[in-house]
Amino acid sequence: MDLQEVRQYLEENKGNSDVQSVINEFKTVSDDDVRSYLDTDEGKKILQPILDRYHSKSLQTWKDNNLQTIVDEEVAKRNPEETEEQKRIRKLEEELENRDKQAKRTTLENKAIKLAQEKSLPTDLVNFFIGDDEETTSANLDTFKEKLDATVQAQVEQKFKENGRDVKDGAGHSTPKVQSFKEMAEEINIRNKQ
Repeated sequence: MDLQEVRQYLEENKGNSDVQSVINEFKTVSDDDVRSYLDTDEGKKILQPILDRYHSKSLQTWKDNNLQTIVDEEVAKRNPEETEEQKRIRKLEEELENRDKQAKRTTLENKAIKLAQEKSLPTDLVNFFIGDDEETTSANLDTFKEKLDATVQAQVEQKFKENGRDVKDGAGHSTPKVQSFKEMAEEINIRNKQ
């Protein structure tokens, strides 16, 4: 059987289902056939991983080539570089601000020392109570004075509770009760005469 006879047989029996299935196996695939197959669920299962791989690769290439440039441009747009003159002006402004803060701090410190001396507070602790302004500093020192007085008063009362009203020296001996300097002088003179 030669090729001409095969063609003639297929032409005569093209209505037969077996012949049609054989013909369909040898049929060339058209673009429409491929598209219609890829639109099915089976076609999408084959096509999607391929598309994802190409998409990931192209996205990574784009990031490598363009992303840093875009980020740098946006940073430069939001934070423009300072000129030399702007840098000097900014430094001078910072120095001036620091000087003003230092001068204000020194003024507050001097006033706080004066207030501490008036209130009979230790002046070497003043730096711990300096606030943002004079009123805050004064309020801090008033609070310290109140707390210090309360603590001293509590300690004095504790000593009175332990020893009574007769205050004893460090060795536990009562101090002599002297009413005046005259009585003290007389007591010393009595001791000397004996």
